[in-house]
Amino acid sequence: MLIKRTERQARRGSLAVALQGQSDGGLDRRKFLRKSGLVAGSLATLGALPLASVRKAEAGPPPPAGAQVTIRKNICTHCSVGCTVIAEVANGVWIGQEPGWDSPINRGSHCAKGAAVRELVHGDRRLRYPMKLVNGQWTKLSWEQAIDEIGDKLMAIREKSGPESVYWLGSAKFSNEGAYLNRKLAAYWGTNNSDHQARICHSTTVAGVANTWGYGAMTNSYNDIRNAKTLLFMGGNPAEAHPVSLQHLLEGKELNRANFIVVDPRLTRTAAHATDYVRVRPGTHIPTIYGMLWHIFRNGWEDKEFIKQRVYGMDDVRKEVEKWPPDEVERVTGLPEAQVKRIAETFAKQKPATLIWAMGQTQFSTGTANVRASCILLLATGNVGTFGSGANIFRGHCNVQGATDLGLDIVTLPLYYGLAEGAWKHWCRVWETDYDWMLSRFDSKQIMETAGIPSTRWFDAAMLPKDQVRQKDNLKAMMVFGHGGNTITRMPEAAKGIEALELLVVADPHPTTWAVLGERKDNTYLLPICTQFECDGSRTASNRSLQWGEQIVKPIFESKNDYEAMYLLAKKLGFADRMFKNIKVVNNQPDAEDILREINRGGWSTGYCGQSPERLKAHMRNQAKFDLVTLRAPKDTPEVGGDYYGLPWPCWGTPELRHPGTHTLYNTNLHVMDGGGTFRARFGVEREVTLPDGRKETHNLLAEGSYSIGSEIKDGYPEFTYGVLKKLGWDKDLTEAERTVIERIGGNAADGVSWAVDLSGGIQRVAMAHGCIHYGNGKARANAWNLPDPVPVHREPIYTPRPELVAKYPTLPNAVQFRMPNIGFDVQKAAVEKKIASQFPLILTSGRLVEYEGGGEETRSNKWLAELQQDAFIEINPSDAAERGIKDGAWVWVFGAENQSKAKVKALVTERVGKGVTWMPFHFAGWFQGVDQRSKYPKGADPIVLGESVNTHTTYGYDPVTGMQEPKATLCQITAA
Repeated sequence: MLIKRTERQARRGSLAVALQGQSDGGLDRRKFLRKSGLVAGSLATLGALPLASVRKAEAGPPPPAGAQVTIRKNICTHCSVGCTVIAEVANGVWIGQEPGWDSPINRGSHCAKGAAVRELVHGDRRLRYPMKLVNGQWTKLSWEQAIDEIGDKLMAIREKSGPESVYWLGSAKFSNEGAYLNRKLAAYWGTNNSDHQARICHSTTVAGVANTWGYGAMTNSYNDIRNAKTLLFMGGNPAEAHPVSLQHLLEGKELNRANFIVVDPRLTRTAAHATDYVRVRPGTHIPTIYGMLWHIFRNGWEDKEFIKQRVYGMDDVRKEVEKWPPDEVERVTGLPEAQVKRIAETFAKQKPATLIWAMGQTQFSTGTANVRASCILLLATGNVGTFGSGANIFRGHCNVQGATDLGLDIVTLPLYYGLAEGAWKHWCRVWETDYDWMLSRFDSKQIMETAGIPSTRWFDAAMLPKDQVRQKDNLKAMMVFGHGGNTITRMPEAAKGIEALELLVVADPHPTTWAVLGERKDNTYLLPICTQFECDGSRTASNRSLQWGEQIVKPIFESKNDYEAMYLLAKKLGFADRMFKNIKVVNNQPDAEDILREINRGGWSTGYCGQSPERLKAHMRNQAKFDLVTLRAPKDTPEVGGDYYGLPWPCWGTPELRHPGTHTLYNTNLHVMDGGGTFRARFGVEREVTLPDGRKETHNLLAEGSYSIGSEIKDGYPEFTYGVLKKLGWDKDLTEAERTVIERIGGNAADGVSWAVDLSGGIQRVAMAHGCIHYGNGKARANAWNLPDPVPVHREPIYTPRPELVAKYPTLPNAVQFRMPNIGFDVQKAAVEKKIASQFPLILTSGRLVEYEGGGEETRSNKWLAELQQDAFIEINPSDAAERGIKDGAWVWVFGAENQSKAKVKALVTERVGKGVTWMPFHFAGWFQGVDQRSKYPKGADPIVLGESVNTHTTYGYDPVTGMQEPKATLCQITAA
């Protein structure tokens, strides 16, 4: 057992106690050095200090005599930075670990979590074998029996309620290959109810960014931030959430003397480095941005030429910005004019400037609009498409980017093809599966092409009246692969939803909160899945670089990897032969390299077509050859010459074409075969607009006078099709084999075959040979006319602390979204009428700790990390604490605005949060409303540290575009326990 830490004050005083007896005048620097012995150049006397944390460092035992020692590389399984882990393996046992010294991403660095990953494999808190709940007791069973029983129950539910009644919840911890298989499995089952953690962290990023300039991802890289002159953080705390990234951010700050501006309601560890810290009210992202734009437009600081050439609809933004003069900005956000003007001028003038965010701007009912506002700020100042600029969006889990790309999403098939008939036919061609057979797996063609239910609302789909869920029946089963149950808002409702399920299957290295939340007695199964260190495959870091992780050791205990578990399920359900037709399977083990090759064959739309297993492995072998800042290898380097590290997508064409990958999206200063590009022309060529007087006006949506270096078309142009190639006379450059594939796909309408469904890759290859990007050269959209708010509009959080603002800034009207009603308007209206803000006067927001990751099941089960933070807590301002008689370190009750929720945690009284604001980390679970749930875990598989989840208190509120939840701005009350 761990020794529990002493209280904070005692810990703070340990050094003082060690040095007590000094004169009342205290110690100056010289006295301290003299007393400590450091003047003599020795640290030896530190050993005499009574500090429990100072221990003698000793090397571990050497490998056994005659052991076969090998060195293997994999990628850290925590955040999205993509740090390389080097493992020393002897006789099949992982005996030593180092950070990847040659990796251009982490270059010999680890954070606390990364340094402790070996314990994930050796952890004694892992599930050892399959288990099921029988009359409230966990019992052991074999894999064969588990798969057999689960398969039979799934088929019975399908027969009664249809395929849509089963939810396939995947994971950002999957490899790319695992994520792809999981989405494919859901497709062959016959449902679009397939999702993962991006729904609750960056679905609004994808929607907001993709609807602005084409693709929904980080435009640059961690390394490239070294080139920035101004770093603006709005909604991110990389010092704790992505610690190793900070080496790039801080070196950029110090070497470039860059401005380091942090806009956050909390003085975070990142904000501690700020040259300008801006404390803002949660939920006022758009007014803050518009406050900046008000000064930018008034003073002519915008990039007029960039806007003219590459942006559509900025005049519409100007009209909205005029509604936000400094006094209104201050009234809503609390920010004084001078501070807003200062950061606006800095961002507009001190270029290149980059805007960095994470969940601090995405997790709102206005999440998509928030992201769009950030994109508009970048466009207005011309800070996209160059080195050192752009939207640097820090993803959460190790493969949340790749899992999103590979289609673990309710609105699309792999690689953002959508759900229309053409998308299904494309993937059926890739899979060599008959489209009509695939159609027969669904309840109807309509439901096959309809977005699924967001993971944020699965429990509503299980419990709402049947006529309010627009599918054949309510949700009856959850198949959960690698997703914590404590990560969804409204946990009291989630607990009821868990109890309502006919079947719950949790496939994970740990039981997770799903196993203990609610009062289930039967029909819950736990399948032990190994970690990503125990299988091979690729993962995509936040900067879009793919890296190949090799299996370090074989799965421990009776665990299996994701690929095998999904193959066994598909085999039991009767479609394994179809699903794995072109994937080698040996002893029930699908080959990860073959899965990636299938991804390459179908991944034309997003540029996942050039990253073959062979190329990715060559990058891992040659990490030291890539430049630290540009991420590029010299062109004369064997195997990887001219490549950007990890072949960041898009990496166009076949692997044989050897496109280098794309370090910076939309960069017209490079040839397209050098990683250059334009804004994607995915929104058409022209737009017809009706003017106030009824006249029609046609607007050009293609770039004007802007194009990539080397482009033979010196202006904007549409997306390429076979027909476009013909009109240009470039079709003659196709090989006969490429032409045959295109004409076979198109049949009598071959001219309509686009670059994204051309399985030969010929259209991409020919367009790039002429210096053009096949997805077209369009304008980015400041006005995204297909969204609920085409130009972002401020709307107060559903549970706002400022009810007087709701009349002017209400949430959107109720509507049916994602098969269910979104009644946010009614909830907000009721909260105002019931004066919820006076009963729950404190804003509650949440975030990450450096010690833990995500829902915390893995990291709280890791003895090295569990020691670092043993209590769930809430931060509260000293003024608010004094008013409530709350002392630092004391137990308190936190009460939520919905469901009569309550939680018992420790109080951390600190000025990190302003008056009226509280903050909780979101990594805890295992207590629920004051009750310890440890006895519900399977024996020996309970996390070392348990605690209350902040999502017990987070409330109703959903982004209309994505179903994103609103945990970053709700209300609570706190009392002493």
